[in-house]
Amino acid sequence: MIDPRRLRILRAVADHRTVTAAAAALYLTPSAVSQQLAALEQETGHALLTRSGRGVRLTAAGEILLVHAHEVLAQLERAEAELAAYAGGAAGEVTVAAFATGIAEVLAPAIARLAGEHPGIRLRVRDAEGDQSLPLLLDGEADLALAVEYRGAPGADDGRLSVLPLYAEPFDAVLPSGHPLADLPEVPLADLCDADWVGQYPGNPCHDVTLLACELAGFQPRFVHSSDDFRAVTALVGAGAGVALVPRSALRGMDLKEVQVRPVSGATPTRRVFAATRRGAESHPLIAPILAALAREAGRLPTH
Repeated sequence: MIDPRRLRILRAVADHRTVTAAAAALYLTPSAVSQQLAALEQETGHALLTRSGRGVRLTAAGEILLVHAHEVLAQLERAEAELAAYAGGAAGEVTVAAFATGIAEVLAPAIARLAGEHPGIRLRVRDAEGDQSLPLLLDGEADLALAVEYRGAPGADDGRLSVLPLYAEPFDAVLPSGHPLADLPEVPLADLCDADWVGQYPGNPCHDVTLLACELAGFQPRFVHSSDDFRAVTALVGAGAGVALVPRSALRGMDLKEVQVRPVSGATPTRRVFAATRRGAESHPLIAPILAALAREAGRLPTH
């Protein structure tokens, strides 16, 4: 009989690629993880891991078991959800990992709505960049993630996740006041090929959006300044340090006296925002109302 607790460990190792990193995510010692994996191999009668450089990777048998692990763990999440619903369990705490503008745009309004509709649900918000919330969710440090699509993100068919699309928003070009292109109604990105750029750090999904948009326009942006704070990015642009692409929602309420904001002509750079839970948990009586509230707030956002 396979112990499902060991399937969680197998999945963590598959996610993190090293026993040490998986142990840290699970709050276990590396030796404990190794012992549990050895026991799982004994239970299945197959070698499940093999060394790969400094890390490990799953064998063919390990990959087969991982597919079933996703299903088993999702079914356990569903069982917990149904038992909580049976017990009238719409009272408790939910940890949500979310990025800053997502918190401002939909999560904070959803919390205000839930306070009146579901007073038994308490939300604990954890600020996390758009590429950090999914690992927190999968490692069990969050119950729900507000995230954005990015290179290397789990796909819509990932067996570990249940995904709810919320909204998509464009990026606008932010230019110093007096920039030659500031008089245009829309800015062709190709005309910024020789400019210095202010952008986010590699790994930030917004960096990926900017990089891809510029690549589609036929050039590689020359990033001179980097910050993950959009106010800092806008201030640097206002100081004449370069140009930038910034999500439209991040510009709302910001002091824009020193910059000019223009839509991008052609294919508009866009980020897509979604909520995610571990598969099977989407119907939990604590989580389902939050997903519904997020969807309602997303539906209220401006479409331009």
